[in-house]
Amino acid sequence: MVTKTEIVVRYAETDQMSIAHHSNYAVWYEQARTEFIRHFGLSYGEMEKLGVWLPLLELNCRYGMPARYEDRLVVETRIGLLTPSRIRFDYTIRKEGEEKPINQGFTQHAFTTPALRPMNLKKKFPELYQLLSDAAECND
Repeated sequence: MVTKTEIVVRYAETDQMSIAHHSNYAVWYEQARTEFIRHFGLSYGEMEKLGVWLPLLELNCRYGMPARYEDRLVVETRIGLLTPSRIRFDYTIRKEGEEKPINQGFTQHAFTTPALRPMNLKKKFPELYQLLSDAAECND
């Protein structure tokens, strides 16, 4: 499964050259990841109330072309890797209507309890794990 999140680059997100500052990409990834999870009918907050936390383990971000003030962007999000203890979300950002990506990256997260103890999601929440697994298989 691939979700698409629309972003419009705001003035406050740009630098003196009207180019989106590199730090915004992590925020846009988070927004897209949140919408990806919401696609399952479950918000990030509801998942945390269940006792499933997703602390960040790794962030990778490759810049190709700049995004500028008022550019309309589309962030495509998919599951790149899923194990019972970890999940990696892959992101591709394109300018609206263009094929060539301007940015690609991923975030890797652990499944943990609220006390940040590692969790085997497949054992603890098999239904949620199956939903994620089905979504990951749709990427093929």
